[in-house]
Amino acid sequence: PMQMLKAMLELGGEASCKELALKYGGSPSRYVGCAVNIGRRAKKFFDLKPFIENGQERLYPIPFLGKRNNVSEDNENFVYRIRPELFDALKEINLDDVSPYYNDATDTEKSSKNYWFLNANPKIWRFANISLGESVAYTLYNENGNKRRIFQNFLDAKQGDIIIGYESTPVKKIVAIGKVSQDQDGENFYFEKVEDLSSPIDYASLKNSPELQNMEYFSMQQGSLFKLTQDEYDCIIDMIREENPLSSTQVLSSYTKNDFLSQVYITENQYNSLTHLLKSKQNLILQGAPGVGKTYIAKRLAFSVMGEIDNDRIEFIQFHQNYSYEDFILGYKPEGDSFQLKEGIFYRFCQKAISQPSKDFFFIIDEINRGNMSKIFGELMLLIEKAYRGTTVTLAYNGLPFSVPKNLYIIGMMNTADRSLAMIDYALRRRFSFFDIAPAFESEGFKAYQASLNSDVFNNLIGKIIELNRHIAADASLGSGFCIGHSYFCGQEKCTIEWMHEVIEYEIILDFIVIEHPEISASYI
Repeated sequence: PMQMLKAMLELGGEASCKELALKYGGSPSRYVGCAVNIGRRAKKFFDLKPFIENGQERLYPIPFLGKRNNVSEDNENFVYRIRPELFDALKEINLDDVSPYYNDATDTEKSSKNYWFLNANPKIWRFANISLGESVAYTLYNENGNKRRIFQNFLDAKQGDIIIGYESTPVKKIVAIGKVSQDQDGENFYFEKVEDLSSPIDYASLKNSPELQNMEYFSMQQGSLFKLTQDEYDCIIDMIREENPLSSTQVLSSYTKNDFLSQVYITENQYNSLTHLLKSKQNLILQGAPGVGKTYIAKRLAFSVMGEIDNDRIEFIQFHQNYSYEDFILGYKPEGDSFQLKEGIFYRFCQKAISQPSKDFFFIIDEINRGNMSKIFGELMLLIEKAYRGTTVTLAYNGLPFSVPKNLYIIGMMNTADRSLAMIDYALRRRFSFFDIAPAFESEGFKAYQASLNSDVFNNLIGKIIELNRHIAADASLGSGFCIGHSYFCGQEKCTIEWMHEVIEYEIILDFIVIEHPEISASYI
């Protein structure tokens, strides 16, 4: 898109797609697609309402004004004129590094490659079941010994060519990017997956793109490997990167057991028990009073098992009473005037973990006891058990096989002071190990933190909280699950009277006691 804008600036801010193609290279349809993509990006970024013309949404009027050239009705002869406000903004940007020429020397490597659209039948095989970097042999002949459709495409594909990975009905989405890993040998075509798409590109987006109307796949959908032109590939990869931007390469920081113990106020024996339970059961619930640091512990426990800080392998959600199977696994969601089958967050995360079997992934659920587990997990309730990890079931919504991978761990958090949910689903209890997290005011870690603040007032306050917790724990109507956690008082480099007042007045008394737990008597306050 920036190439098109740079080219139009050189032509005074106005040109048709044919003019751009003749002067700067590429096809007219490429510039039609660029105009649409610029409009799509602007609409998304500024959250604009759709512009409807003759019953169809138009995107190019967002960045451009225009007119028909002579009597031609095709988009290639449409004269685009950059809107004045965009024109002025572009003049303020340094575009020296942007070449308007489509076949500029910087594109030599790109133009030497071929591009392919590989169509997988998800009822037979799926990209999600291929590990990143794994080379796959795809036979050139079907089970009856006949050549696959468009056989010449398999012969023309060369090592290093780029592959767009698409799954057909019922998925109907681009889900991965791959490459040809070696030349075909007369029997097999070889490819490997290099990237999973966290936000797949659906069929409608492809079909509605004017620059993709002549895609080989649309003209003969029966087949596996279809040729993409340079323009078609550029359009598709632009869609992909709009929804799946490349993350900057970064060196992950290591994270050890000692790092965990230096940040979390539990003992080494408790840590060893935690990790043993997590690894042996793969499903763990941290339960305790509010403010004991359950969420803080969960994420750092995941890091310590990974051995590094990698947030890309952690997913965090919170259950509530209306959370459903459709949100979690799979279901139909309204989209425009109809409903579309959408993958839930756990479904997508499982697919991500499946594609990287050598790495551990962690799914963290806050307030896990607030959700109806049987309703949320459905037929997957069995599959989260360690003994059934990797076992495949057929999902009711799409009829496709699915499994919970062995390298995925589930960590839940549960507030023991929430009496309205005291009766936990037996299915939840049977499939999870439970670990109690208690207030850590008297731990070595908290005492060291307390000493670092060097405040007699803070010391006196903590003494009162410890005393209050003893009364709460001893009260027959309350118990230890109602104690006040230490995290309310953590994270300070300097202790002030104002801060301590705010914690007591607005977090302990107002929020924790008055609003959440009025059953704690005024005498304790």
